[in-house]
Amino acid sequence: MPQARLIFEGRRIRVETLRIRDRDGRERDYERIVHPGAAVVLPLLSDGRVVLIRQRRYAIDAELLELPAGTIDPPEAPMSCALRELAEETGYRAGRLRPLVSFYSTPGFCTERLHAFVAEELEAGETAPDPGEDIRCVPMEYADALAAIADGRITDGKTIVTLLYYDRFERDRT
Repeated sequence: MPQARLIFEGRRIRVETLRIRDRDGRERDYERIVHPGAAVVLPLLSDGRVVLIRQRRYAIDAELLELPAGTIDPPEAPMSCALRELAEETGYRAGRLRPLVSFYSTPGFCTERLHAFVAEELEAGETAPDPGEDIRCVPMEYADALAAIADGRITDGKTIVTLLYYDRFERDRT
């Protein structure tokens, strides 16, 4: 990996430039965002409904319907992050948590790798959102969540990937 030059360092991300020699031998500068990764959780209630959240996303000045998720706090493991975020954002504690799939959010410029899990055997509890988070739980029939993807009510990428992955590769196996 080429040497990186630091441009900015924040609480959760670092912005760097990389000098890369391309196939033609020319050197080019590439920008990248270094992110510690995140976990996303598909919480399934015993009646088959999925627990989504409605969350204010200030970067796009919009409220999104999405699955609970959050940034990994190194050296935290993705599964620990998933359990923490599930409890903080929904109040639910999982009796069982299974890994589903891992994927990069935007590999053209960002190192963020998301780790998706399905949470089952849920027990309700109190939420503990981070300061500044504006989150509300939205339990929804699974079929309605899929319809919300189709009709554009769900536009969050990690939520779309996780729901569709589960529906295509896992749902009938459980």
